[in-house]
Amino acid sequence: MADLRIDNAVVVTMDGTRQVIDNGSIAITADRIVAVGPTAEIAAAHPAGEVIDAKGMAAMPGLIDVHAHAGHGLIKTLAGGDSNAWFDACRVVYTLASDPGFWHAEAALAGLERLKGGVTTGVSLLGGGDSVMRTDTRDGGDAHLDAVKDLGIRVQMAIGPTRPPFPWTYGTWKDGVRTDYEVTFEQQIATCETLIRDRHNTEGGRLNIAMLSPTLRKEHLGNASAEDKATMVEQAKKASAVAREHGLIFTQDGHRQGTVQFAFDELGILGPEALLSHSTDFTDEEIKICADTGTKIAHNPSAIASVMGRCRAPEMIDAGIVVGLGSDGTAPDRSGDMFRHMQQCMHYHRRHFQDGSAMPPGKVMEMATIDAAKALGMEKEIGSLEPGKKADVILINLAAPHLYPPNMPLYRIACFANGADVDTTICDGKVLMKGRKVLTVDETRVLDEAAAETELMFDRTGYRDLLKTPDTFFGHTHY
Repeated sequence: MADLRIDNAVVVTMDGTRQVIDNGSIAITADRIVAVGPTAEIAAAHPAGEVIDAKGMAAMPGLIDVHAHAGHGLIKTLAGGDSNAWFDACRVVYTLASDPGFWHAEAALAGLERLKGGVTTGVSLLGGGDSVMRTDTRDGGDAHLDAVKDLGIRVQMAIGPTRPPFPWTYGTWKDGVRTDYEVTFEQQIATCETLIRDRHNTEGGRLNIAMLSPTLRKEHLGNASAEDKATMVEQAKKASAVAREHGLIFTQDGHRQGTVQFAFDELGILGPEALLSHSTDFTDEEIKICADTGTKIAHNPSAIASVMGRCRAPEMIDAGIVVGLGSDGTAPDRSGDMFRHMQQCMHYHRRHFQDGSAMPPGKVMEMATIDAAKALGMEKEIGSLEPGKKADVILINLAAPHLYPPNMPLYRIACFANGADVDTTICDGKVLMKGRKVLTVDETRVLDEAAAETELMFDRTGYRDLLKTPDTFFGHTHY
């Protein structure tokens, strides 16, 4: 007797043979898939307490976003194209103008967007800008994880130290008054250790911790004294050592040409647990280093980093590197919709090669499912619909004008679908959304709290001027 059975779907398994079952069923007991196959067979063998008739829908593994930023959901529109002002806003908000209420509201908002778009697993760095992390205390991390716990999806919350030099000034708020204090590298590492101890691999494995350290690039090292450079190197090694000690993913944001060579030669932080984001303009030698060390790549084709440089994802994949797909979060001009990023990925590389056959639709589907699971070291648990794996399943409503005529479902999903086409989201065997209605949280409350915390952030920063539409918004070809 199964707890839940999905019938009459086009089942896109993403298993080892990439099997597609035209009229298929998925049987689920507790948090695991127990059977996948033709509806006639599965329905007879697995009576269920609840049955979802998915006629006219496609069933897929829950999508996976391998790189995003917590905090960005509440500052996504600021500065209207002025990247310097936006980066400065990140620094101020994440260190001085945010409290646990901010981090909870943002995680609930970003997580709700993921849930409604069929993203059941995501990496979220607890901060951003130029690696400004909210790890002065554990309060922000706890707030983020509590919000995700309530939603019911999975997260790899990446935490670690802010970019050196230290100390950094952080602030806490009480009764509208801010109290500032200095934070050291050692304090941030200690915060990470407590979060790992208390929150990693909890809620049945839905809540997880990853470690990070800032990527060291030429602009950070070029003018540094020998002593400061040695300190930066030592701190990166220490953060990586924490990840290895606890068996965590170790991620870094913003790799580009030269940084992998430095990480390999000077840091020794590459390996199967390492996940490098953006990864633009790598040399052939750096691609070989990643392949030889088993280092994984998070490709964010919609990000500004992919405008300023090119992630050589097809070349990396051909070299044997695991490349997963990421959103880079929702700020300043993106979304959590992984269908959007699949489509962007195809066009991004086709333009480069001037070849419409580059990056086939099936490859980008793999990058958002099974390859993404491999990038997180979770391919034995998620990323495909197979017996024994976690029951992370989404149903995509194919009965829509932009998804018709009713043929070639794989192409319809990869090329034409969007997050709003997701009808049902299931994570860990629990139905989180059905018929587009979220069952785990009150959507209106999530939106209201996000709006309230954003207004509070503006009160604390005076950044309302960054909401002004630039004079060059209309009538110009450049901001």
